[in-house]
Amino acid sequence: MSKMRFFALRELANRKPLEVQVPSEKLSDYYASHVIEVSSKMFDKVIVGIGINTLKKRRFDQFKMKEAIEKGKPIDRAMADLIANGMKSWAKTLGVTHYTHWFQPLTDGTAEKHDSFIDFDEDGGVIERFSGKLLIQQEPDASSFPNGGLRNTFEARGYTAWDPTSYAFIKDGSLYIPTAFCSYTGESLDKKTPLLRSMEALNTQALRILRLFGNTSAKRVITTVGPEQEYFLID
Repeated sequence: MSKMRFFALRELANRKPLEVQVPSEKLSDYYASHVIEVSSKMFDKVIVGIGINTLKKRRFDQFKMKEAIEKGKPIDRAMADLIANGMKSWAKTLGVTHYTHWFQPLTDGTAEKHDSFIDFDEDGGVIERFSGKLLIQQEPDASSFPNGGLRNTFEARGYTAWDPTSYAFIKDGSLYIPTAFCSYTGESLDKKTPLLRSMEALNTQALRILRLFGNTSAKRVITTVGPEQEYFLID
């Protein structure tokens, strides 16, 4: 153990600082440049991606993303198609060729299923497409993950559902779409679905407390989870 510590100290003494190329002197120029968040910034990207001019930015409200996030309301297929097309167009400007539904199954790791932005048209030809159907739901093979219990073959099917409360992002040439993972019968097969359900339960009960104390203006209580204490970054 003493030798290992000596070797570690010698390695640290010989290391040189990493040189980092900063894209711009202004942090705001590149911060979250590979993230498409649910805000006016996101919809600026989406609108540019699908070629809608500035005068039509009021259609921003028609995407109903805010209602989907805050109230859990579904997004209709037409709007999902617009959002998906905008995401694809924006991602392509950053050199992205593939997308993946990114989820956290019960395997102490993450899972990804990468597909390209191409599809077949009615005549069998290849076209570039990313539809709302592909954005909202995918169907990975749930039999590869520990579901527990005996079940029929068709019930081994698993679904990933787009979680609009988490931001899609770009990594290693792919567009990562955060999703929840559930079974054919609606049971959670991941670590995210219970978290989302607990956040919704806290929101419901916290609003009851606020109403009890006379607060009628609050519409939602948002819970956040993050690191506490101190933590260290090691290259």
